[in-house]
This record gives sequence, structure tokens and C-alpha cells, in this order.
Amino acid sequence: MSKIVLIDGHSILNRAFYGLPDLTNAEGLHTNAVYGFLNIMFKILEEEKPDYLTVAFDVHAPTFRHEMYQEYKGTRKPMAEELREQVPLMKEVLDAMRVKTIEQAGLEADDLLGTLANRLERQGMEVVIISGDRDLLQLATEHVKIRIPKTKRTGTEIEDYYAADVKEKYLVTPVEFIDVKALMGDQSDNIPGVPNIGEKTATKIICEYGSIENAYEHVSEIKPPRASKNLAEFWEQAKLSKELATINVKADFAYELEEAKLGNLYTDEAYTYFQRLQFKNLLKRFEARTGNALEESFAIIRKREEAKRVFERAMQAETVGAAIYKNAKNVLPLFADNAGIGGIGIAFGKDEVYCLAAGNGMETAYLLDALQEIARKVSRFSMFGLKLSLQEISIPEDREGHCFDAAIAAYLLNPLKNSYDYADVAQEHLGVMIDPKATEEIQACYEAYTAFAVSGVLENKLKEAGMYHLFSDIEMPLVFTLFHMEECGVKIEGEALKFYGEQLGVRIEELEKEIYALAGEEFNINSPKQLGVVLFEHLSLPNGKKTKTGYSTAADVLEKLAMDHPIVSLILEYRQLTKLKSTYADGLSAFIREDDQRIHGKFHQTVTATGRISSTDPNLQNIPVRMELGRLIRKVFIPEDGYIFVDADYSQIELRVLAHCSGDRELIKAYKEARDIHRITASQVFHTPFDEVTSLQRRNAKAVNFGIVYGISSFGLSQDLSISRKEAEEYIKRYFETYPGIKAFLDDTVAHAKEMGYVVTLFGRRRPVPELMSSNYMQRQFGERVAMNAPIQGTAADIIKIAMVAVDKELRKRKLKSRLVLQVHDELLVEAHKDEVEEVQEILKRCMEQAADLDVPLDVDMHTGENWYEAK
Repeated sequence: MSKIVLIDGHSILNRAFYGLPDLTNAEGLHTNAVYGFLNIMFKILEEEKPDYLTVAFDVHAPTFRHEMYQEYKGTRKPMAEELREQVPLMKEVLDAMRVKTIEQAGLEADDLLGTLANRLERQGMEVVIISGDRDLLQLATEHVKIRIPKTKRTGTEIEDYYAADVKEKYLVTPVEFIDVKALMGDQSDNIPGVPNIGEKTATKIICEYGSIENAYEHVSEIKPPRASKNLAEFWEQAKLSKELATINVKADFAYELEEAKLGNLYTDEAYTYFQRLQFKNLLKRFEARTGNALEESFAIIRKREEAKRVFERAMQAETVGAAIYKNAKNVLPLFADNAGIGGIGIAFGKDEVYCLAAGNGMETAYLLDALQEIARKVSRFSMFGLKLSLQEISIPEDREGHCFDAAIAAYLLNPLKNSYDYADVAQEHLGVMIDPKATEEIQACYEAYTAFAVSGVLENKLKEAGMYHLFSDIEMPLVFTLFHMEECGVKIEGEALKFYGEQLGVRIEELEKEIYALAGEEFNINSPKQLGVVLFEHLSLPNGKKTKTGYSTAADVLEKLAMDHPIVSLILEYRQLTKLKSTYADGLSAFIREDDQRIHGKFHQTVTATGRISSTDPNLQNIPVRMELGRLIRKVFIPEDGYIFVDADYSQIELRVLAHCSGDRELIKAYKEARDIHRITASQVFHTPFDEVTSLQRRNAKAVNFGIVYGISSFGLSQDLSISRKEAEEYIKRYFETYPGIKAFLDDTVAHAKEMGYVVTLFGRRRPVPELMSSNYMQRQFGERVAMNAPIQGTAADIIKIAMVAVDKELRKRKLKSRLVLQVHDELLVEAHKDEVEEVQEILKRCMEQAADLDVPLDVDMHTGENWYEAK
């Protein structure tokens, strides 16, 4: 017996959309509903193995039910924009897979499905209907099965219903199911039903009388009396509700069964769509395509004579893509005296892709020397993660401009992604899907080929986006500066670190005792569950929000309670100190290299959406600076003997960038006159003479100044300053009256972001803002804050990068012993030889102040010290 699967398109899309987290592809298209739909469809097809498949969709137009009852479905919220954009996309994907889809103006998908089920069952077929809507249970028979997917934590589970299953679970037959709905109504479809008759009463009535018509004939016998009275009074409404709830199984529309014949879903067109939508897991369902064709041209070289010939040809090429790969069998760390290197990949043409494997007389040193020579000769030398490879191949400063890091180029084009490895970039920019299970040698070929082939593609895209200057003049030179900083590292005083940890330990013990005394009991302070019980039940603190796992004890919750009980501020301090101890006092020691007692941390260019550099191993950008004990960690960072630290920090760089970008006359004037910007703001916002501004007024003005940069709301400002929202609104209103240019700039920036989908820094860096298109109000508000802040923070990030590169180059050009060792946000730290301190200060001041030509001066605060704490 032939079988057909019928899918309720909008219903399954809707279920997938709300059942999966938000997913987007590189274009910013939302894809979670399409992804979830396909997963459900594949699961059903694997289980049912049907001969035919059809997906029915609703048409956005009135149906015959709307003509009967104008308020039909009138209570439904509009479809979320993120879901709406996926409906046509879903249809395109199904079309690419040669899946039959149907829709008909005036009819709902339910009517199409009901009619097809009725027709095809009479033709002797088995019918399986997939829908998240229980209304379709009325269609169940012995040969029509309704399958309802349910999304649970463990995955998608599917409930199956033939007619007997409906009767067993709901106590009524599928046809009687309509009558139950006629009595109880349906809030989601706005079917009125009969007032005060719920599901239990409706089921009881239909079980006894079989239909609303028969129930009406015996209306005086119905219990409870209220149901009897209401059915009599609202009989016309009950009849209307039954008509609205009944699926039309005899609708008139054209349908050719043979068009629904299930063939090969995995077409070339579908493959292209799946690549575009970045459905990596689903792509595995396709036979390897583009990649296989490429692999035929890959060659693995194991002999030195052949390798030599390859190197000679590579030297003559314009562009060479390269990769250094680790031998998975070797457990030694990568790049530890070349240990662990399995070989190199190089590519300089579609048919010139090679893996040169180490071993058998082809030493690692020989391969790396040859690669270094290629890098020093060709017009473009392209890699992924060039900085890491600089530990193995040395590139002279005059050849740095010929290097191309494809990962950084891809990052600039879309800074919101999590990964920029060669497989992701190959898929997005070359349409090549790489098998992650391929051998190390094949992967090396792919990486080298992608680095070679994608460099021109990315260059063109960067030029189209106006970001090639940003890439070539800022980001690529920065690769070498960051490498020098990592190579140099910064010294740690072990004894000072140990002492710092002991200090923290003493204070943590004191806090524990104080907390236990105030709580009147001992408990695990680190357990949110136990802490919640102590605070909100034993101590009866107000506004406890209980979740499934207990009361929320998040930092923002506790900060609001700090005035209600002294225990709260102690708990907040305890949390900060325990984090300091684990992350820094104990954590830093793990990163100290034994041979030089220095930490060689990692700096990353492709992590933040705004362009800021991030640091790991360890993360030095999250050191708490608001509390003295947090700042004290800087004491353990020390210079070598004979050296001193010089610390240079931009003064209020983001506010200065805001002044320049907005062109606000008052703010520019204040900076040019080098006056106290916060006192000026306080004077004008609070209508107080400049000399009479109080310290509190200045502090509040400072919060407004910096808050504006981050798109702060009146609610946020009210929380920061512990004032009413109305007062905060008034502060912000007065601020914009004082600096009207800023208000105009921020409004224009948000408008540009809504129109173009991104904002831009002074140096052309783009930051996409997809949140502005969200149907969720909170997401849109967040998007507006991002749009206001990203150009400012991004420009500040660009400026510090320009300064870093300039400082590093100048120190090397003058062949000084002093070296740039750390960068934290707007601050640079140089380990300066004591004979070079004045020269270093001059270099830092000049390079930082001249990094950008703004309408306001770039001021730099500079200090020296025997440790980072003193220098800061």
C-alpha cells in the first residue's frame, strides 16, 4: 500500500522557531525555524519511508471562516519578524529539494491537508499528517495517522494518533472532537464556543450525547445547570463554533499526486542552499561534492627531491597559501622547538595544492626554512592565524606588507561569528564544504588551498565594504605587534603573587565569619540555592524571585538589596574576592613560564564585535579596578632588573571620539580648553555655576557622560545613581539640551543602522546590528544601544591599535632595549630600560597623541613605576 506524508508547513515552522535558539547565517538571515523544520521532516521520512510527500502552507489572506466570523483568529499576535522572513526561505529550500508544496487562497492549510487525506485514503493510500495543531486529530482514521512533534529537553518526541488513540486519550472519537471544541471554544483561533463550558464539561457532554445537536435536543437534562442554561442561550454561537472548528475535507483545488513523488531530496540546488544557510550537520546528508573534485588535485609529497621542485615553482607564483599542521600522533605541544609539526601545506593554483609531510629524510627544519623563503619572496603570502606561525617562520619588516591573514579578513567582513577557521571561510566564501574527518595531510591541503583561493575574494569584498585600508594598514601590521608582545611576555614576581593570595585568603575567611554571624547559621555561600534560602526565607529579604532551581541571587539582584541588610554587601565582596583568588592569585601561577618567570599571554584580533583586542591565558582585561584589592594584583607584574614600567593611558578617549564624531560645539570647546569635562557637564545640566558644582553633582554628571556613550536608558541611569527614573529622564533631557550635536549624532547613527543593517567607525570598521530588526522589543532596544556605542568604542579600539603598531615599530626602528608588553583597553604598558625612559615616554606620547587627527586633542596620562600598580 502506497504511503504519503503531509506536513502542516506553518505549524511545524512555528514549532521549530520557538523550540530552537535563534540561529543566523553569515548574511544575518534567521534560520532556526528552517533548520528545525528540516530536522523534523528528515526524522519523519526516515521513520515512515513514504512514497509521496507534500507540504501545505497557509496564505496570508481571508478564508471562508473569516467571511463567516470576522473575528476568527483575531486575537493572534502578528508573526515574529524573525519567523516571517523564514517562510519564503523555507519554500525556496523545499523547492530546491523538489518537494511538492501547496497553498490556496480562501483555504487554510488544515483544509488542504484534510481534503488530501480524505481523497487519498479513499484511493487506498496510507496517510501520515505532521502538525503541531491538535485540531487535526479530527482527521484521524484507521488509515490516517496524525503525528504531533513535541520539543523537549531530550529532543523532539512525536505523539502518534490513529482514531482509536484519539478515543483513548480524549474519550471522544475524532469526529466528536469537533463538537468538544464547538462547546469549549478555542482561544488561539478566537472560536467563541459556549461561555463557561470548559474542556472537562464539554467532553462529558459529548461523551453522553455524541454531538452538540443531540445535546441541544436534551438541553434541559444537561448538568451542571449553568452549562444547560448557556447552551440554550448561546446555541447559535455553538453552531457557528462547530462550523469554524470543522476542517473542510471536500475542498476544491488542483493536485497531481505524481508531482508529490518522493525522489532524491539532496539536489545540487539544495546543497547550495544548505551551504548558504550554514547547516553543517545537515550537509553531511549530501554526498561530498565540491570538495571531492578539489581533492583529486591534491598531492602528498614525502620525498625531498619532489618537495624541492614544488618549492621552486611556488617561488615563481604571485600568491601562495600556506598551512603548518600538527601531527595528531605527537602529543608534544605545537611549536615547541618544531616538535609536533607533521608538515606543511602550500597552494599556488587550483591544480597546485600540496602537503609536504615531515619525516623520511624531509626534516621539519628544511620544510620551515623553505616556507620562510617563499614568504619572503612572493607578492602575497596567505595563511589562517599567521601570528601563531610567526613562531616558526621569520618575516622581515619590509615583507610584512605582503602577508595576508584570511581569518582576520573574514572577521572584518562579519565580526559576529564564532569561528573564522579555514573550513568556515571555505564554506562561506568559496562554497567548498570540507570533510572534518579527512586525514591531516588532506586538511593541510584544504587549509593551504583556502588561504590561496580566498585571499583575492576577501580582498575584493573588503574593498567593496570600504575596509581594505583598515585591514592592510591597521589589522595586518597589528599581527606582528601582538606577536612581539606575546614573545616578550611580562614578568611576574612569584613571592608577591603568593603574598597577594594569602591576603585575599585572610579577608575571605573574615568575610565568611561575618556572613555566618549575620545569617545566624553556617551555609555554603557559593551555593545560590542555599544562599537564596538564607536571604529570602530565613532573613526575609524583599523581592525574592523564585525560579525552578531556587531564588535568583545574581549580582544585579543582590546590588538592589544592599541597602536592606548588611549581609548583602559582604556577600558581594566575598564573591569578588573568591573570583580574584581563583582567577588571578591562584590562576596566574599556572601561566608563568619556568625558564623566564614571565607570562606570555595571548592577544586576539577576531573575538569582539567592536574591534577591541581581547586577551586570554590569562585574561588581563577583566581585572576588577573598582576595589583596591582588585587593583593590587597589578603589584605582582614587575619589570626585569635594570628596567622600569612606563604606563600610558588615553584620557577619556571614548568621550573625545564622541565629541569629534558628533561635532558638538560645546563638547569640542570644553576639550580644546582642557577644562574638567564632568564639572562642565554638571554645571550646565544642573544649572549650577562652574565653581559651585558639588562632588556629587560631578559624579552624577560623569555617570551621564559615560552612560551616553553606551546608550544608557533612563532606567539604567536611575539604577546607577540610585535616583528615580523621572529624575534620570530629566538628567538625560538636560544633557541633550546642553550637547544637541550628540543627540543628533546618536539619532542619525541609529537611523543609519536601521537602514543599512550596520554602523561604521571613523576608520571604516563595520559592526552589523541585526538586533534592530528583531520583533522582540528588548532586543531592539539592545540593538539601539549597540548602534550608539559601537562606532565610538570601535573607533577608540582602532586608535589604540594604530598607536600600538606605531610604538612597537618605533622602539624596534631605534633598536631600543625597551619593549611594549601589555595592552588593556585604552592603556599601553612598556617595559623600559632605565637608560631609555625619557625616549620611551616621548615615543608613547607622540605615537598615541598622533594616532588619529580629531577635532579634539588626544590626551595621554603617563606614569612610571617599579611595578604595574605603581605605574598605573
